[in-house]
Parts: sequence; structure tokens; C-alpha cells
Amino acid sequence: MVGLRDLIAGYAQPGRVAWIGLRGARREGVRPVDEVWIGAEGLEGDHGRAGKRAVTLVQKEHLPVIGAMLGRGPVAAEELRRNLVIEGLNLAALKGRRVRVGAAVLEITVICAPCSRMEETFGTGGYSAVRGHGGWCASVVSGGLVRIGDAVVPLPDEDATP
Repeated sequence: MVGLRDLIAGYAQPGRVAWIGLRGARREGVRPVDEVWIGAEGLEGDHGRAGKRAVTLVQKEHLPVIGAMLGRGPVAAEELRRNLVIEGLNLAALKGRRVRVGAAVLEITVICAPCSRMEETFGTGGYSAVRGHGGWCASVVSGGLVRIGDAVVPLPDEDATP
């Protein structure tokens, strides 16, 4: 019989970096890039916060869900203001775990709750539409270059160090 620890550690396939965005300053627009260096403080060129919120991630699969709750098509990654859009891997299943993203290793820490800007961006109900679908925050375990198309692979507990 497979134990709960083994079930939690399992995943069907690696994910993939689908999009990368940088926010140069608070309230500034998000600029998409093809690659970025992630250091101890977060993404180079981004105004994010060091520590458990150094990098923000969201699942690509949630973009059409948020759009559906707003009565429209998929929202654009830039509208959510997250750094990395990941596809093919359930980020919620990785809370508290380390993942290799390109050459960097991140630890998924806490839910990236929506801010009041979601009402500005999406209109009335924008905040509620993003709740539960706004992604995750991560701390940087070890830095490295991340490119669009790079694999996102959960690290086993015993191999969690970079």
C-alpha cells in the first residue's frame, strides 16, 4: 500500500515556465521577458520582496478560470502581476516543498493573495475572482537563470538541497 507521504511526493509530469514578468516598481506595469536571473532577493529587475515572497508564481491553468468568473476569456498574465506562470504542475500540491525552476531552486511558501488592484484591473468582483486562483509565493533557496520553457521539477525531500 502506498503511504500518504508517497502520494504527496508524487506528480504526473514536470511543469514548465510559460511566462516571466518583471515589475520594475510598485504600481508600475509588468514587463514580459524571455529569461531572468533569480538571486537571493528575487528576480533581477523586479521590485518584489526578499524572503518568503521573493518570487510569485501562478498556474497557467488558472488564467481561464479567473476569466470565467469575470464573465470573459482568460486573463493575461500581466494583469495578475505575478513573476512566473507555470503550466502542467499543481502548485498548490507543492506548498512547503522545494522545486527546481530552470537553474534556480525555490521553496513554495504561502498563497499569493490578491490585492485591491484586482478591482482596478478587472472591475467589481475582480478581487473575489482571483481568490484561490492567484498563485503562490516562494523564497529563493539557490539562485540561477530561468528561461521560458524551462522545466519545473519538485525535489524529493532527501534531495531538497541544491
